[in-house]
Amino acid sequence: MHDRKDRGSGSAAGPAEAGAVVFVCAACGVPLTGVLSPLPAVPEAPYHAWSQDDEPGPLPATVPSGRYAIETEPFGAPLVVAEAPGPVMPRFGGHWNAEGKPLVSRGPQGNIVINPHDARGLELEHAAHACCGAGPDGGMNQLCACGTLVATLSSDCAMPYELHLSAAHVRAVQQ
Repeated sequence: MHDRKDRGSGSAAGPAEAGAVVFVCAACGVPLTGVLSPLPAVPEAPYHAWSQDDEPGPLPATVPSGRYAIETEPFGAPLVVAEAPGPVMPRFGGHWNAEGKPLVSRGPQGNIVINPHDARGLELEHAAHACCGAGPDGGMNQLCACGTLVATLSSDCAMPYELHLSAAHVRAVQQ
């Protein structure tokens, strides 16, 4: 999941304990971010009256530039029928299927959440149905230059603006 490096102190520390890291593609080693420092948790999405904007676009980013946090809850596809209505994913509202049944994410846990502007060299492969940006419902949608899917971008005007690096497809390199 994450690269662990001994910095000469006789101990190995993961990215949450170690401080500044660069996330790289696990398949090819290309850097996918600049240097990022950890947050103790993913912040709440900032409130923004998106429906009052003259032009739709992404909301303010959930994670400040230069920082990252680990998502402890399931995020992204697959979405499955839930027993009771509630948020489909962290920081998202409710979501229902065509039969009106509430959905919840059963996607991966442990994603690394970053500000989308901190990503380097990623390309949008596809986007789940959304009015003016990418939605996470369709799963990972960001490609590394080597062609490996590595992240899920959420950038629609009515969704939290965040990039979820897949813990299974990236590794952290201490700086």
